[in-house]
Amino acid sequence: MPNIPEPARWIVLKFGGTSVSRRERWDTIGRLASKHAATDSRVLVVVSALSGVTNALAAIADGTADAAAQLEALEARHRDFAVALGLDPDAVLADRLGALRTLVAEQRASTRPLDWQAELLAQGELLSSTLGAAYLRRQGLDFGWCDARDWLQAVALPNQNEWARRLSVTCRREVGGDWRARFAAQPGAMLLTQGFIARHEDGGTAVLGRGGSDTSAAHFGALLGASCVEIWTDVPGMFSANPREVPDARLLTRLDYAEAQEICTTGAKVLHPRAIKPCRDAGVPMAILDTSRPELPGTRIDGSAATVPGVKAISRRDGVVLVSMETMGMWQQVGFLADIFECFRRHGLSVDLIGSSETNVTVSLDPSENLVSTDVIARLSEDLARSCRLKVIAPCTAITLVGRGMRSLLHKLSDVWATFGRERVHLVSQSSNDLNLTFVIDEADAEGLLQELHDALIASGAMPVREPGVFGPRWRELNGTLRRRPVPWWASRRAELLAQAAQGTPRYVYDADTVRARARALAAVAPVDLRYFAIKANPHPQLLRLLVEEGFGLECVSAGELAHVFAAVPGLDPARVLFTPSFAPVTEYATAFELGATVTLDNVEALERWPEVFRGRALWLRVDLGRGEGHHAKVRTGGIASKFGLQVERIEAFLAAARALDVRVTGLHAHLGSGVDTAGHWRAVCDELGGIAGRIGSIATIDIGGGLPVPYRDDEEPFDLDAWSAGLAEVKAAYPGYRLAIEPGRFLVAESGVLLLTTTQVVEKGGIRRVGADAGMNALMRPTLYDAWHDIHNLSRDGDADMVECDVVGPICESGDVLGERRPLPRGTAPGDILLVSDAGAYGMAMANTYNLRALPTEVVLTESKQ
Repeated sequence: MPNIPEPARWIVLKFGGTSVSRRERWDTIGRLASKHAATDSRVLVVVSALSGVTNALAAIADGTADAAAQLEALEARHRDFAVALGLDPDAVLADRLGALRTLVAEQRASTRPLDWQAELLAQGELLSSTLGAAYLRRQGLDFGWCDARDWLQAVALPNQNEWARRLSVTCRREVGGDWRARFAAQPGAMLLTQGFIARHEDGGTAVLGRGGSDTSAAHFGALLGASCVEIWTDVPGMFSANPREVPDARLLTRLDYAEAQEICTTGAKVLHPRAIKPCRDAGVPMAILDTSRPELPGTRIDGSAATVPGVKAISRRDGVVLVSMETMGMWQQVGFLADIFECFRRHGLSVDLIGSSETNVTVSLDPSENLVSTDVIARLSEDLARSCRLKVIAPCTAITLVGRGMRSLLHKLSDVWATFGRERVHLVSQSSNDLNLTFVIDEADAEGLLQELHDALIASGAMPVREPGVFGPRWRELNGTLRRRPVPWWASRRAELLAQAAQGTPRYVYDADTVRARARALAAVAPVDLRYFAIKANPHPQLLRLLVEEGFGLECVSAGELAHVFAAVPGLDPARVLFTPSFAPVTEYATAFELGATVTLDNVEALERWPEVFRGRALWLRVDLGRGEGHHAKVRTGGIASKFGLQVERIEAFLAAARALDVRVTGLHAHLGSGVDTAGHWRAVCDELGGIAGRIGSIATIDIGGGLPVPYRDDEEPFDLDAWSAGLAEVKAAYPGYRLAIEPGRFLVAESGVLLLTTTQVVEKGGIRRVGADAGMNALMRPTLYDAWHDIHNLSRDGDADMVECDVVGPICESGDVLGERRPLPRGTAPGDILLVSDAGAYGMAMANTYNLRALPTEVVLTESKQ
């Protein structure tokens, strides 16, 4: 028998309004379609109306615009675009524009029947597809044009109202056995058709509602059994949040259908949620791609995506209407909910979220799926009032966390709960499929909340942004606004560091030039008057002398640190020393006063118990602003769970005790945590302290603490000192009578230090490759204590490109003795190789210990270059 070739498989490409509104975009459409056609695929291109056209037609359809003026503008725009495409407007558009004029002329202001509205709304896609097909054919491409209404049949769903049956339809998913053959028989190697429109059951036109072009493409893809439905738009894909609100949102490179459905349903605008089900049911993969940057990976949606627990996205829907129904009569009453929901059905309303108690049921109505007009709500309220007391709450915003295994993540969401604890939450809903968690709040309170929540999800690990194959680059990385961290100083000094390691490891090596550069960067921040280095980060004498030389004071937290700084820096002016202890012995406060240091106190009990130590003294007061922030729970130094700071509510009691002892409170201090990377944090702290200082009346200095972050990973940005400075300047202008003090530690020294180690063993176990080193948590405690990240490199095999993921561990007899998990190291890493742990200059040697009786690391400061 002769070989009968398999029919070519279809691929469907959908292009939205912004993708069809410029000539160069149509050139891209032609290139992409031709590229697919060259692989023996049949190509169907589905297009939307030109951007803004559907809105203009809708304004005519609902009578809110001057029809004649809108018609004139629409006609001019399409004619002008035809000219821009090198086409004759009269030859290409005469029939289409004539049909539009006729429809507008038929407008009946009193009724505006739904079938007329649908026909009018369809004209945008008919016009754009006519222009596009003519242009592509003019470019020499074999494109045929077809009317989507000949192939997509609208179908009525149970309980739909008349509006939805005409203006927000779904399409039939089962067609006759010859449908594919008839579709493929149309002329043209490639075909172009419209999104958004379908044939109504009465033979007229129906439309698929907002975002309907996505759904049209999905229906075509499912009916054709396509290899893929590609949604080409003006963004690179789905993101972990709306990039316009959260610039650090991550591209989601791979999702399964269920997660994608939830993300779209709960607020993502890039793909209409109704577009997913047809493809999911037919097993057709989907992809969301960027028309202007087709080389980007985009988002792929299919049934074979790996299951990765964690929050994938946080989204927001505005305009949500809550209907709260309350009555004692619902308790154990059979059929009450059935009667209530029958009311919603009668009014053609689809309920989204539901929350219930013994006497209350609250539901939400999503405006994207309902005609939630004032009249509809009024009629619904009148109906429901017969059964219960009713309260309508609007406008609201629904904020939803989407991801698999939501219930298993609840322990990581403490910061999320705390954030919503500051808002008025009307409804909390967790889906039964364990895919989402939704909070409904007042719309007025939602501004800026997505950024805060997104940051908290990443910091807690609930959003696993470094999971390979799921999360891609950040939005700011894609649009070129991401600030890269500088090349580290050690990258060009490998030979020098290997020579240091030859003298023995473990060994800390510090670059004095880096410390000086960071000090000068902070010195350039004009709003700051006083700068103290928190010596607990790194008390190396040579670094202390360097920082004092650069104009920094020194901040100490113990009598031992006080003695150390005066010994390390001969002639140090005591006025440049700040003493900020926590629960220290009272003798240490006395010592600090005797030395002439500025003392900070954070509780009233010390004044009451040891009045003679504090009598007649001047001191600073550390307050707790009621919250903690930072990269890890153990570095958050504010809030009720923290031991630091006096509660704001107890300030008056402190001042009363101070007055009784003739204690002068001359400084006000707050430090909420470390590693905070939002410049607005310090602005807010400064602002709050300024307000408190005004109440106290004797304050000369406001100390906003430290905690400035550094980038430990390649995808982390350097702290934006310019934005930080601008925020501080704004607050300082509001409170000009105070000096502003800071006390950074990590920012000044972290990037200056590396820890050199020698590889001891390389062991495979259960598919995990572990590289052992001659020191671990005894030399660098941060990974064990804070889950901190440090890059780890093999200096002995620099340039080896054959990398494999390894866990780097130390020799300490503790399961937590892990310096880093899943670190890429050369496959050939072997005993004797020298490892470099980067950014270890802060809280490294300062926290080192002799546990297991292992020796402390040695330290070396490399000679400075001439400045």
